[in-house]
Amino acid sequence: MKTRLRELRARERLNQTELAKKAKVTRQTISLIEREEYIPSLLIAKRMANIFNEPIEKIFIFEEEEL
Repeated sequence: MKTRLRELRARERLNQTELAKKAKVTRQTISLIEREEYIPSLLIAKRMANIFNEPIEKIFIFEEEEL
């Protein structure tokens, strides 16, 4: 799964700690998601979508072979 989280976070001028607080997760979770080492739950993905005002599928992009 690819993610645009780092790009969107930069657009909004949020650091990982600030985004983590808004999303109700740890900074380490944000780091893992950005490094594409962790796939967030639907709840976390929805929170991110709400924070960035973007559809989930525009933040988290699944490769065809992953589906």
